[in-house]
Amino acid sequence: MTRKPPQAATAPSPGTPRASRTTGKRQLLTRRDRLVLALMAGVPTVLHVALVWVTALASIALAFTTWDGIGFDSISWVGLDNFRQLFADNPQFWPAVEHNVVWFAVLILIPTPLGLFLAVQLDKRIRFSRVYQTAFFLPVVISMACIGFVWQLVYNPDTGLINSIIGANKPGHYIDWIGDPHLNLWAVLIAASWRHTGYMMILYLAGLKSVDPSLREAAALDGANEWQAFRNVVFPTLRPTNTVVLVVTIIESLRAFDLVFVFNKGAQGTELLSILVTDNIIGESSRIGYGSAIAVVLLVVSLAVIIPYLIATFRKERRS
Repeated sequence: MTRKPPQAATAPSPGTPRASRTTGKRQLLTRRDRLVLALMAGVPTVLHVALVWVTALASIALAFTTWDGIGFDSISWVGLDNFRQLFADNPQFWPAVEHNVVWFAVLILIPTPLGLFLAVQLDKRIRFSRVYQTAFFLPVVISMACIGFVWQLVYNPDTGLINSIIGANKPGHYIDWIGDPHLNLWAVLIAASWRHTGYMMILYLAGLKSVDPSLREAAALDGANEWQAFRNVVFPTLRPTNTVVLVVTIIESLRAFDLVFVFNKGAQGTELLSILVTDNIIGESSRIGYGSAIAVVLLVVSLAVIIPYLIATFRKERRS
């Protein structure tokens, strides 16, 4: 019996990576792969830290100072004076807080139930449901600035749609929906609710898709009608979705800015906390320390809502 002579090992080609030359070992990343990964992970991280964390911490620090924005040597420490002046001497602060609360109340009472109603109807797999979903969700993907411009045309006192329908576009009978301080906040809220309804519809529709169909079948076998099955079986299972909806609505009411700014720049009855921050930081007075104090108040209110939600979510994940 003849034994074959051992074959000589073939030398790897010069272009073959070093990790692939060694057989039986895990292939390692090349220097080029490491560089690409470092850039893909490092650049977004640096931008996030610089634009979010650094600016947030800087705003907190500047809230205890006075600064006109010209040169760092003009920054002077004032302690809690900005907050004392904000809570006691600013005539726009508490109306802005009230308007933010009204904004939240309207969003939670009108577009949220309407979005739930639309989601329930679309969950029945009616004909052209995809078309309806697209139509109702379209305002969500449109820029708030564009929505503001569109509703400005609707509210125009001379050629607007509403005044033309009700006959209030004649001299002496104009209704100034944007300029009247008793009407402009509600006019803006109608436009905001129009967008928020589609947002709530998608959230609730996703929640309804996750409901176990056997629960509805069991309710039907027990003799429950459609409303009883929804109230006693389906809606209790939407508790996680309701929590998300509540948090999202609070955040939307706190960060409301662009729609109001497009309408009338937050003047004459539409003051919001976000508008006050902008007016004091980049306005004519440029009171950066005072505007940062308002931003800190807005941040604290937001964290008071977000942190309990995150704690509850993490506890639920640990249990599961």
